Amino acid sequence: MLENLQTVNQEFPWFFQITIFIFGSIVGSFLNVCIYRIPAKKSVVYPGSTCGCGKAIAPYDNIPILSWFILRGKARCCGQSYSIRYPLVEALTGILFLLAWLEYPPLKAGAIMFFASLLICAAFIDFDTMEIPDRFSLGTAFLGFCVSIGVPQLHGYASGSFADDAIHSAITSILGILIGSGFILWLGLTAEAILRKDAMGFGDVKLLGGIGAFIGWQGAIFSLFGGAVIGTIGLLTWVLVKPFLKQNKTDEPEETQSLVGQRTPFGPMLASGALVHTLFLEKEVNDYFQLVIDLMW
Repeated sequence: MLENLQTVNQEFPWFFQITIFIFGSIVGSFLNVCIYRIPAKKSVVYPGSTCGCGKAIAPYDNIPILSWFILRGKARCCGQSYSIRYPLVEALTGILFLLAWLEYPPLKAGAIMFFASLLICAAFIDFDTMEIPDRFSLGTAFLGFCVSIGVPQLHGYASGSFADDAIHSAITSILGILIGSGFILWLGLTAEAILRKDAMGFGDVKLLGGIGAFIGWQGAIFSLFGGAVIGTIGLLTWVLVKPFLKQNKTDEPEETQSLVGQRTPFGPMLASGALVHTLFLEKEVNDYFQLVIDLMW
């Protein structure tokens, strides 16, 4: 069976790529449900997808990505508009799943897909509510530790002895949790002492520990600083673009001034940094930290 799948992959590589993208978009549709319902303390299983007016959404109107464009962003039952974020989350999940599949062997790719799903939920919930539920912070740390044992390749261990690899991978995961969460905690406490106000939420501390569980302490540190750079670029871009998006083109200096000191969710930045590291810069970041360690000792 495995040989047949490998043959298909060699002869028709696009088949698995399309399948993975479609699977990711379907998962993204479920993530949309989680992002909306979990903060509202609603079941993600029952009832099925419903419109804002309360009517059930028909299966043919619930096709990931496509349905929004077919319906032009409006519910068939009542004509109520719904956000373009739904197909964007579905497309984002599909793209991340595809990138993981193209970058890594199947087992590690599957673990990265699971990791990306957790990050998407944490990032969008934090963006909406300024809070990260423990199931996506502490839960990510616990699940990352479990996945590290079951898939040692996640941390680069593939010696052929599963027991040895699992032990080393578990230790790497624990170090990622402790160093990741400890580093951001001390950084936050230092900033709080200097600024004399809260500078970091404990949800961010726990989430970075979860990130470290999946991608190690090097990835956690990169996620912190790389995510800060990504977030800064994003915020500056938004400040520059926002005036051109206004329907009313009048000057509004009061609103612009209110952006200074405004609270900003850091979870999306941490998630962005973690995904950039995992999908594009894992080897380069790990090599850099290894070089630093070699120079110091």
